[in-house]
Amino acid sequence: MGGRLSTPTSVVAPTVPDRVGAEGLEHKWGESWENAGTYDFDRTATREQVYSIDTPPPTVSGSLHVGHVFSYTHTDVIARYQRMMGKSVFYPMGWDDNGLPTERRVQNYFGVRVDPTLPYDPDFVPPHEGGEGKSIKARDQKPISRKNFVELCERLTVEDEAQFEALWRYLGLSVDWKQHYQTIGKRARKVAQAAFLRNLARGEAYQSEAPGLWDITFQTAVAQAELESREYPGFYHRLAFHLTDADAAAKAVAAGAPVENGVDVCIETTRPELLGACVALVAHPDDERYKPLFGTTVASPVFGVEVPVLPHPQAEMDKGAGIAMCCTFGDTTDIDWWRDLDLPLRAILRKDGRIIAETPKWITSAEGIAAFEAIAGKTTFSARETLVAMLAESGEMRGEPTKTMRQTNFFEKGDKPLEIVTSRQWYIRNGGKPWTNPASGKDLNEELVARGRELAFHPDFMRVRYENWVTGLNNDWLVSRQRFFGVPFPLWYKVNEAGEVDYNQIITPAEDELPVDPSSDVPTGYTEAQRGVAGGFVGELDIMDTWATSSLSPQLACGWLEDEDLFSRTYPMDLRPQGQDIIRTWLFSTVVRANLEFGELPWKHAGISGWILDPDHKKMSKSKGNVVTPMGLLEKYGSDAVRYWATSARLGLDAIFDEAQMKIGRRLAIKVLNASKFALTMGGEGAAIDLDPAQVTVPLDRSVLATLASVIDEASAALASYEHSRALEVTESFFWTFCDDYLELVKERAYNRDGAWDEASAASARAALAIVIDNVVRLLAPYLPYVTEEVWSWYREGSVHTAPWPVVADLAGVEGNPSVLEAASSALIALRRVKSEAKVSPRTPFLAVTVRASQAQVEALKSVKGDLEAASKAVDALTVTASDDAEATEAVVESFKLGEAPAKRKG
Repeated sequence: MGGRLSTPTSVVAPTVPDRVGAEGLEHKWGESWENAGTYDFDRTATREQVYSIDTPPPTVSGSLHVGHVFSYTHTDVIARYQRMMGKSVFYPMGWDDNGLPTERRVQNYFGVRVDPTLPYDPDFVPPHEGGEGKSIKARDQKPISRKNFVELCERLTVEDEAQFEALWRYLGLSVDWKQHYQTIGKRARKVAQAAFLRNLARGEAYQSEAPGLWDITFQTAVAQAELESREYPGFYHRLAFHLTDADAAAKAVAAGAPVENGVDVCIETTRPELLGACVALVAHPDDERYKPLFGTTVASPVFGVEVPVLPHPQAEMDKGAGIAMCCTFGDTTDIDWWRDLDLPLRAILRKDGRIIAETPKWITSAEGIAAFEAIAGKTTFSARETLVAMLAESGEMRGEPTKTMRQTNFFEKGDKPLEIVTSRQWYIRNGGKPWTNPASGKDLNEELVARGRELAFHPDFMRVRYENWVTGLNNDWLVSRQRFFGVPFPLWYKVNEAGEVDYNQIITPAEDELPVDPSSDVPTGYTEAQRGVAGGFVGELDIMDTWATSSLSPQLACGWLEDEDLFSRTYPMDLRPQGQDIIRTWLFSTVVRANLEFGELPWKHAGISGWILDPDHKKMSKSKGNVVTPMGLLEKYGSDAVRYWATSARLGLDAIFDEAQMKIGRRLAIKVLNASKFALTMGGEGAAIDLDPAQVTVPLDRSVLATLASVIDEASAALASYEHSRALEVTESFFWTFCDDYLELVKERAYNRDGAWDEASAASARAALAIVIDNVVRLLAPYLPYVTEEVWSWYREGSVHTAPWPVVADLAGVEGNPSVLEAASSALIALRRVKSEAKVSPRTPFLAVTVRASQAQVEALKSVKGDLEAASKAVDALTVTASDDAEATEAVVESFKLGEAPAKRKG
């Protein structure tokens, strides 16, 4: 862990290579850091001495892209800064290796599919290995147990994880690679299952048979947080329902209700295929057009099923016809109407997205039965085509269908609109429904809003995204999924004597038995022979939502339930870095789990990264096919250069992928090497450098250290506030001024080849140069870890990354005025401009030159006259005069006379 330098004023002789360069530094220093344990976490540090990071576990499928490099580098800068501030940094890495992408890949690679009812086979050998599995259709893939499948997934992800780790190491992430976890590993399964069982015991987890969003492609329920609203093309169909009571129809017509042909009430719908599931027509209670119809009944077109006309405040008077059919279920509004109006359940959609095969009992007419038989078993698309043709033929569709674009819910990973089906699912309370937390006595939603206000968001404007999400919730967190590669629920259910599963009779394991797989493991007190038989048990086949495991990343990383010593030193954590798009999922769900289990936040700070945009300003994503893989960039420009591009962007703001910025970073990295070599060798080969500020006596040298002090203050304050880009900006700006101006101004005095300066003045320049490099190398170390470590090794022991962060106190006793350097830089720039405009060599001497500056600058320039004359080749030829312009801020050349440029050196 970082600390104060043991000899801050040490005199050492640098060992600088004859030729310096950035090539190969990644391998050289990466290996060195690993061998030295440079980034190892100190297990003896107390919680007050620790800075812990809840590193996002990247999804292990395919490859990392440049967006990962962007955001993970932001985190690494903070980790390196905190380490240099004297903290023992707990910086682990997780692998998010449970999920749909991995599941699909394993199916294709090994030619297998999961049958969760099958027992585990410890001697299983997959039928295929490699690309040949892709040609096998799903129905022909070999069925295996979930446990066997998980083992294959773990086996295949090892290779991806090794590639990811290699890239992270090359990038220079200062992760402690001894601290890592997998979201499907044994430890993760134990933690996720134990947390769920505790949720269940406290009443925070519950199961419910209810309508919910369902993805027909992935065959799984979908949570509110996983939704994406997208435009989807469709058609409006104007359909006629028929009033069933002649007297009611006559009264409605007399009252001015929009009744066509004396009996028809027309609605508009984009989903005519759900006519068979219609349970009511609904209009707004204040809609004068339909008030006369409330309490009447109508018969549905084609099927002839009688349904009521009812009022509900959610009906939209200005949408379509102002009256809509309620089906079970077409969308989430149907669910609200169904519940509020206590309507019957008439579901006709199966989980595979097809119409049920048997005609439902509520369709009784011969015509209706025949119509339903025509759509039975069809996809919604085919059923829609068939019904539209029937409606057109019967005359119950008025006019032609009209095109529309509607906003429809999709699963974020899916490509088909979600359906709504009724199923038994598990939920964790998250404030979506009213519930008082017994532990605090507070409403859970209000409590979670308050937690968001306790959390320090960086940038702060991201807080509103969290708060809007929490206050807008209308459902609890659906955590069960009908998939296979994930953490299984640690539950079994009793089977009664009639052979029926009683889902209210839950069997749970003890925590010390975890992890378990109910599809292959047997609960205590039972035998495998009792599985699925009367008086026995069945295992829960659903798995937990991937966020149900990822939401426990702080507990996983910090060793909860397994390493309480580590947990006490690292939890609650200090920082959660993550993307803005998963505030509602990962950040919120982690807050929920920590609040329910520990009654507190899981971390103090949340650093939210923006997105990477392609040159067309579109978000980079694998689904759009516009991502860039990073290894080629790292090899082309060097890791320091790519890190420079990434860290030039502020937290929370989107950044354009820009190789030009990487070129600038490359130039900066090389300049650090060259300028450092130049500054550290002014005394000649083998000469010692002095880092004692007391040796700095000349006003210009004191001025550069005073400027450095202000940079240290500003950069330190910025990094303490998680404004890494601001710290880089001020440090880089100072460094270029140092290289372009100060170094040029003092190099002749520092060299002092001809003895024109006294030794104290020369020593002052050399000490100032060395002190600036010593501090700038540390200021830039979090951003450019490779070149800064290289420079540090020339004259220091150990690693710059465990050296102390620069502090102004180390420059104590040097009273300087920054305006001296500013004035000298302004004059030097003006003198250079003269030669540039005259198109002569910079080595061309001034025979005479007059510089006009403000009154304040005149005194400063007089104190640097010797350095300025030497740097501009105006020895004994420079005159400084005061400007008459009281508002003048920049020095200007008033008059000049140039000599002849010296002859070019031969050879």
